[in-house]
Amino acid sequence: MHRNLLTVVAEMVAQPGKEDELRQALLGLVEPTRQEEGFVQYDLHQATGEPGRFLFYENWTSAAALEHHLQSPHLVAFLDVSGGLLAEPPRILTYARIA
Repeated sequence: MHRNLLTVVAEMVAQPGKEDELRQALLGLVEPTRQEEGFVQYDLHQATGEPGRFLFYENWTSAAALEHHLQSPHLVAFLDVSGGLLAEPPRILTYARIA
C-alpha cells in the first residue's frame, strides 16, 4: 500500500441540459487515466439527487504523476471541450494523507 499518496478531489457541475454529455465525456477519461504511470485510484461519482454534479476521487503516487496526468492527451482534449459543458469552473483540491 502506498503511504504518501497525493489525493485529488475534482468536482464538476454540468450546464443545464448537458448532464448526459458531461457524464459521457467524464466516463471517457476513466480507462485511459487508469493506464497512466503513477495512477493508484481514479473513481468517478455522480451526486445523488443532483445528476449534473460529478466528482473524481483520485490517488496518485506523486505530484509528478499528477502533473503528467494533467498533460495527458485525453485530459487536454477534455479540457478543450469542457467549457461548453460546465456551468462553472471545476473545483479541484489536493490532499496529503496524514492518518
